[in-house]
Amino acid sequence: KAKKHKGISAFIVPKPTEGLSLGKKEDKLGIKGSSTCVINFDNCAIDEGSMLGEPGMGFKIAMKTLDAGRIGVAGQALGIAQASLESAAAYSQQRVAFNKPISQMQTIQNKLADMECKIWSARLVNWHAAKLKDEGHNFTKEAAMAKLLASETATYCAHQAIQVLGGMGYVADMPAERHYRDARITEIYEGTSEIQRLVIAGNLLKEMCM
Repeated sequence: KAKKHKGISAFIVPKPTEGLSLGKKEDKLGIKGSSTCVINFDNCAIDEGSMLGEPGMGFKIAMKTLDAGRIGVAGQALGIAQASLESAAAYSQQRVAFNKPISQMQTIQNKLADMECKIWSARLVNWHAAKLKDEGHNFTKEAAMAKLLASETATYCAHQAIQVLGGMGYVADMPAERHYRDARITEIYEGTSEIQRLVIAGNLLKEMCM
């Protein structure tokens, strides 16, 4: 306890290992193509050779893993956002109201324009974070920014897509409702949006400290 986070070490637990088991598959709101379950460790015995990295480096390894994972989640979120935009744009050109496609209505065009701007803003930040990582620079703040922007953009675009589709956006026959369900998790795993803001602010204040 005295060492705090420096007293945490990481281990690889091979499967099968006595005492290691998987819990039930969770029935989730979205991302149903990805299986999620609890991992149970019941008096698992492993040797020193299973240690990942050096003793006391577990917390640092976990944080680095989160940084890289946030770039990946941002990519996932951007895919959901892009699919939502494409769904909304396609439907708006097919749906006719008042003798013209609803894509010609200013309100619909405003929604599509806002979605496109948000997607590109998040995409460019994510590319920047990935570039920093590839070049070996610190990218903690940028990864958090990318994840925050992309995940909230995914939720926004999925919501707006349903608004464009109207009642059809709420039925399972259309992809918009799946995008809406899938987008929600991107604001939660690899650190919630609230945590991303703390990471961003903490690193920003360190950079600006005179």
